[in-house]
Amino acid sequence: MKFRFVWVGKTREPNLLNLQNEYLSRLSRFVRSEVTEVREGRPGIAKQEEGEAILQAIGPASFVVALEDTGKQMTSHQLAAEIEKWMNTSKRDVVFIIGGAEGLSSEVAERADIRLSLSFLTFTHEMARVFLLEQLYRAFTIIRGYPYQK
Repeated sequence: MKFRFVWVGKTREPNLLNLQNEYLSRLSRFVRSEVTEVREGRPGIAKQEEGEAILQAIGPASFVVALEDTGKQMTSHQLAAEIEKWMNTSKRDVVFIIGGAEGLSSEVAERADIRLSLSFLTFTHEMARVFLLEQLYRAFTIIRGYPYQK
């Protein structure tokens, strides 16, 4: 299995970038991972431009998880169970998408196999990246029985 992360723009805050890289490194112990950063769209048409770029970055056989505020909320243990299910059903390419400031285009949302919410609260996109990566790392430690999650 491979995790791919497709998100809009670069992580500019150095502290968040360090955390992002730390969790990507930790996650690499369990699953191959790569990040694709798509260019931010122009004001007024950003959602559409970003959506087109996101869809181009997704393969036709990819299993897509879109992060949206209206998505399904899960506990860390539920997320771990979901990932374990993906592993058992031989999902090869799992793509996690975090949209830009205007959110995801309807085309991207429709392409998603699962819509996931990190919280009812609103976070910056840079924070959402770190929280997602940490939760995925936590999920793998739960699956493997490592003490991190306790």
